[in-house]
Amino acid sequence: MRCPRCGHLEDRVVDSRQSREGESIRRRRECMQCTFRYTTYEQIELSLPVVIKSDGRREPFQRQKLLGGLRRAVEKRPISTETLTAVVERIERDLAASGEREVASRRIGDALIEELRELDGVAWLRFASVYHSFQDIGEFLARASDARNHEDS
Repeated sequence: MRCPRCGHLEDRVVDSRQSREGESIRRRRECMQCTFRYTTYEQIELSLPVVIKSDGRREPFQRQKLLGGLRRAVEKRPISTETLTAVVERIERDLAASGEREVASRRIGDALIEELRELDGVAWLRFASVYHSFQDIGEFLARASDARNHEDS
């Protein structure tokens, strides 16, 4: 690892611990030149499929896009960052496990909708209103009614 302070390439590992329920390893490192300590994370690199957008474009799967959409949906809701990260990790694992080389963006959106439905009705409705591009208030009210019925059951 290159030291973030001085750029030296030699370091030593001071401490290693599992984090995120065994999904990654956290390592504390110390630069051999300037003794600066820093943290690195090691995790399995999943082979994720290429995403086919609704207009036919193809782009690599982007975890940050998923997290960004979730963050906007849960804004000012009592949902932790750890919960959002767990949602994204579940979706990533499912995509990697499918073995598919390409996946429609709609499938990822549907997976997010289901996760949000179980997590928070308001966040689900916010995400659904953008995802499904409601054309009028009637569609919005119908989805809101669906959300209320789901929470009551």
